[in-house]
Amino acid sequence: MDALDQQLIGLLRTDARLTVAALAHKLKVSRGTITNRIRRLEDDGVIVGYTVRLRPDAQPNEIHAWMSIAVEGNETRAVIASLLGEPGVAGIHDTNGRWDLLASLRAANLSELSSVLERVRLIKGIQSTETSIHLQTYRG
Repeated sequence: MDALDQQLIGLLRTDARLTVAALAHKLKVSRGTITNRIRRLEDDGVIVGYTVRLRPDAQPNEIHAWMSIAVEGNETRAVIASLLGEPGVAGIHDTNGRWDLLASLRAANLSELSSVLERVRLIKGIQSTETSIHLQTYRG
């Protein structure tokens, strides 16, 4: 990836709905260049999808939690693959220190969160977990 690819990715991270024409204008290159670069970044697996980000207060009753996960032996890739298939897991982060992974969880209510926790704890390769419920954000 070169500097243009990095700039393109930066613009798409800010607003993935920008048109090819708008991206080309902002980066001062042709629309064909943008189309070809986006296609190459997708084909190379650099860009793996596009998503919608909601304002934190858009779903005020949704429960957010973080689950710290210790993985047994060399099971990290298998555990990540299983976590990616869990609808209650909104994100997965590789960490260092006591915990191997940090999963961001989302649930409509406490009962649903309990079900997510139960399903995650049953994943083969997970040694232990610790979950904290998000109460309030002071700076985003």
